[in-house]
Amino acid sequence: MEKPVVILKNKSMKKYLFLVCFFSIISTYSQDLNSKIMSLEEYLGYVKQFHPIVKQVDLVIAESEAKLLKSRGAFDPKLEVDYDKKQFKGTEYYNKLNATFKVPTWYGIELKANFEENSGFFLNPEANVPVDGLYSVGVSVSLAKGLLMNERMSMLKQAKFFKDQAKADRQLLVNNVLFDASKTYFKWLQSYNEKEVYNSFLQNAKLRFNGVKRSFYEGERASIDTLEAGITVNNRKLNLERANIKYIKSTLELSNFLWLENNIPIELQDDITPDSDTYQKIDAVLSINSFIMDSLNINEHPKLISLDNKFRGLNIEKRLKANNLLPQVDLEYNFVTQTPEFINSLDQNQYKGGVKVKFPLFLRKERGDLKLAKLKLKDVEYEIASTKVTLSNKIDAISQEINSLERQQGYANSMVNDYQTLLTAEERKFFLGESSIFLVNSRESKLIDSKLKAIKVVNEFLTSKASLVNTLAMMNP
Repeated sequence: MEKPVVILKNKSMKKYLFLVCFFSIISTYSQDLNSKIMSLEEYLGYVKQFHPIVKQVDLVIAESEAKLLKSRGAFDPKLEVDYDKKQFKGTEYYNKLNATFKVPTWYGIELKANFEENSGFFLNPEANVPVDGLYSVGVSVSLAKGLLMNERMSMLKQAKFFKDQAKADRQLLVNNVLFDASKTYFKWLQSYNEKEVYNSFLQNAKLRFNGVKRSFYEGERASIDTLEAGITVNNRKLNLERANIKYIKSTLELSNFLWLENNIPIELQDDITPDSDTYQKIDAVLSINSFIMDSLNINEHPKLISLDNKFRGLNIEKRLKANNLLPQVDLEYNFVTQTPEFINSLDQNQYKGGVKVKFPLFLRKERGDLKLAKLKLKDVEYEIASTKVTLSNKIDAISQEINSLERQQGYANSMVNDYQTLLTAEERKFFLGESSIFLVNSRESKLIDSKLKAIKVVNEFLTSKASLVNTLAMMNP
């Protein structure tokens, strides 16, 4: 703001005004030279890359991949060897070797190849095989329960959905960490700006006190003016001390989010300060410009994606429980031969097969499991419907809050300018001897309060911006 021209009564007043201007310029210049600024973008970069909680969240993805690998193991081919022998008093009771190679398939079908070689004096007659052993190849099929849906199919499908769900959950968790980190940075910025306000007005109070004291020695001011100016200095010191403590605490809170590789925490140096231009850069840092609110598809929100995958996984579980209501009918058929090197040796009249049927009479366990699975599905359906409405309303509320805070900023800045004008005019009257130090201090106190309110509104505005991005889960992890 352009300073008004004042007519000074004597040289001491001119010297006082010169000192005020000189020290203000020197103070600003020295701050620009000595301060080291850490921007919000740089700060969030450290959080994304090194924060232990962000790394811990990555374990969710690793866990989902491990579960997917485990479920795929149910379809791994298996080689089984069963060897049993009994020797007693020089007699070989039995010597049995059974080697089987199994290949599970997607549906309830299992391919199997087998080699069997048995000998001994007390061998069960049904275990008698040719001297060179007996070979067999065949298939086992579940005709009812386990054909279209079985445990291994269910585990694999659910693991795939869990992996997609874990990716969405990771994005939500990382967004929450970045949001907390952003709020801490805004709090640090607010406490820094408050400290700077108190510091600048302390310097003004000191210069005014020195000027009033000099005027008192020259017989132009009453001693009571020096007392009031001294009280103001102490009051400004008290406020600055409180602001310093608040700033130190916010700096330590900020340090909780700063780490380096190998889980090494960072402690901020005293000369590191926040970026005062964060307000102008907030949209670019948080990529808010890329949001097109009118075309926002709420169904693409990570929370709803997570719930959708949870619903699909539970639906697979319900299908498995419903399939368990069917009777278990396992059919097995194997061609047997002692000369497997000849394909034509496989004769349909030489086989080994069987049927296994199992069916509980009341199906109380199976019906109970199916009912529980349906209840879980219904619970997730309700949660999805509720989440859609909650997210839509929350996004709308935050958007309106941001618009309101933009208007509040205009009012707050206007109040700061008006109070600055009043203070400047009161100081001019004071220099002309037409006002008192009390009125100057009163005007200055109002200006300080208005500046603090403006700083608070900026903090709320920045927090609301970050809250909008967090609600949309679009903080780029």
